[in-house]
Amino acid sequence: MAEFPAPREGILLTHFIVSDDVERSRRFYADVLGGETIRSGEPSFVALANSWIIINVGGGPTDDKPTVTLETPPDPDRTSSFLNIRVADIDAVYRDWSARGAEFLTPPQDRGAEIRCYVRDPDGHLIEVGQTSQALLEQVSGAA
Repeated sequence: MAEFPAPREGILLTHFIVSDDVERSRRFYADVLGGETIRSGEPSFVALANSWIIINVGGGPTDDKPTVTLETPPDPDRTSSFLNIRVADIDAVYRDWSARGAEFLTPPQDRGAEIRCYVRDPDGHLIEVGQTSQALLEQVSGAA
């Protein structure tokens, strides 16, 4: 079982997702992508690979972010950031997640340095799923 994301030393990177339906999104990250629910409710915490997804409702400004409103993507075809998940076998992940209900924008595509495809979560957040190519791995390991 994964531990709650509260480091005893150093730092720990998490990704915060704003959701219109926290439980639906929690199920997506746990049941479809294979994460482990650490906490349900608002907020929900899902351990996914070696990182964390924190899912909560949006809301207006607060004292510590006085001009910021958190909301789901108003236009899922326009984004300034996205979750990037690196995998060892993109074809297996594509088949597995598709069978669990993930709807990819396209099948995996070979882009030279990587094979990648994209999926959206239930609120429209974009997720890249990529596998580094063997050629790039050899190039990087030869340069080290």
